[in-house]
Amino acid sequence: MRQLGRADFYYDREVATDDGDLLMKWRAGDTASGEALFARYYDAVARFFSNKGTVDPGDLVQATFAACLEKVDQLRDAASFRSFIFGIARFELLHYYRRKSRRETEFDAGSNSICDLDPSPSKIIAHHEEQRLLLEGLRQIPLDLQIVLELSYWERLTSAEVASVLGIPEGTAKSRLRRARERLDAKLAELAESPDRLESTVANLERWAAGLRAGVGQAP
Repeated sequence: MRQLGRADFYYDREVATDDGDLLMKWRAGDTASGEALFARYYDAVARFFSNKGTVDPGDLVQATFAACLEKVDQLRDAASFRSFIFGIARFELLHYYRRKSRRETEFDAGSNSICDLDPSPSKIIAHHEEQRLLLEGLRQIPLDLQIVLELSYWERLTSAEVASVLGIPEGTAKSRLRRARERLDAKLAELAESPDRLESTVANLERWAAGLRAGVGQAP
């Protein structure tokens, strides 16, 4: 099957409404609304896979949208499509690494980091040392903690949406976000080449993360 790209999905910004309206129209048989939903999230889903080792974002984006087509009827709240599709993307990523592991029991997203699974350096271009340090720090904390931070900083998901992506209670998601930031801060301190670089990275973390988001994973 031909690999799909962003251009395969029609997206008219003049008529596009919110996710819930598009989803309801899609379920009612409006193909253009389904294509608009996919186009709206194509870059974000590609970005989700971009700092996750040497995985091919194009293949996993396609797998995510194919799974979305199969499972969309399971979505009860049309307004929660965003967390729904990131939940599928996470499932596809974990499935990829479980298949890559020799035995499924060897892989644990709560303890294994991307660097544990795939030590190759990030392919994302960092224009500042602080951004390079942030990318490396994210890749060296457990994968699920990396995911919650990237969804929070890059996609601006709420704690409730993060909880939906991970399939956990919202209170647990808030605790995991705090723990993820603590683990990231500790890893940055370990990796930083100088106290000044560490201070600049930690003090302006949201700014460096926002700068990375602008250039991370433009969809193939």
